[in-house]
Amino acid sequence: MEWLYILMPIAGVKIFWPGLIILGIGVGVIGGFFGMGGAWMVTPGLNILGFPMAFAIGTDIAHMAGKSLISTMRHGKFGNVDYKLGLIMLVGTVVGFEVGAQMIMWLERIGKVDMVVRWIYLGLLAFITWMVFTDIARRKAKDRAAIAAGKEVDKNATGLEWHKTLHKIKIPPMVNLSVAGIYCSAWLPIGVSFFTGWLAGILGIGGGLIRMPALIYLVGCPTHVAVGTDLFEVAISGLYGAASYTYKGRTELVAAIIMLIGAAMGAQVGAVATKYIKGYGIRIAFGLAVIGCAISVFLKLLPVYIPSINQICDIIATYMILGLVSALALYITIRMVQGAKNEIAAKKAKA
Repeated sequence: MEWLYILMPIAGVKIFWPGLIILGIGVGVIGGFFGMGGAWMVTPGLNILGFPMAFAIGTDIAHMAGKSLISTMRHGKFGNVDYKLGLIMLVGTVVGFEVGAQMIMWLERIGKVDMVVRWIYLGLLAFITWMVFTDIARRKAKDRAAIAAGKEVDKNATGLEWHKTLHKIKIPPMVNLSVAGIYCSAWLPIGVSFFTGWLAGILGIGGGLIRMPALIYLVGCPTHVAVGTDLFEVAISGLYGAASYTYKGRTELVAAIIMLIGAAMGAQVGAVATKYIKGYGIRIAFGLAVIGCAISVFLKLLPVYIPSINQICDIIATYMILGLVSALALYITIRMVQGAKNEIAAKKAKA
């Protein structure tokens, strides 16, 4: 089965190329739907397929930038992008990203990059899982309380309301973000973007893994606007990140191009799907995806402490990450087709 593997000239490793295609198409759909580059799956996915961690990060950022740009254009047509908010956040993102990238170079020099990055991933994924499902549980409790009291359910209510506390901070300059429907201190989105940019530089996630929930829970964006605005931010910061990692010699362009071809097609499907799957439907799917990703990363950490299970953990992790990407992409695609059919049927009924 040698023909299923291709030599990566820069990284110097042989890679299972069908895995790159599955990652590209699947993450294109998922990234366009969740409003992020999908690197929270691609970086560990590339590492599992055989790329050293630094190359996995740099390669993913390169493919992510182009794919996110395509998704942003699609979301822009739906009015889901707050360009003003995205440009304000760009300041903190670029500074934070460079700080994170320099930390990765230092960790690589001392031989600790794989271990440190994987543990940070696990901690981050665990926190986001808790945050998403706590929000969902509290939102459902509010809905039940409203129904019990005979009141109308507030469709705009959220379970976690950290943004309401942060909006009370009135440090000038204040900004009015009309698309997101927010009036807050400019330092709030700048601070959030610096932290997400720093994590992006360390983890190669483009910041999207935490920027989308951060836009919802800390800045206060509606879910669909958080999705579109995050993709806009990922596209711009991703271009900078790709240039930075390429300059440092940690980008495998052959792999990035293979994935980008599939991702460009998948991104169109994911962006359109947000028209039919709204609000908490997106959040629930997102939370389940994070859990699956965390399990696959954990499986890659176990052999460090139990070397004898290295091969079996590697096989399970590979199938899990590729299976997760495929299953999510298929689910989103099916829901999009169902939504489109219902929309067409409704229009015919009116005519």
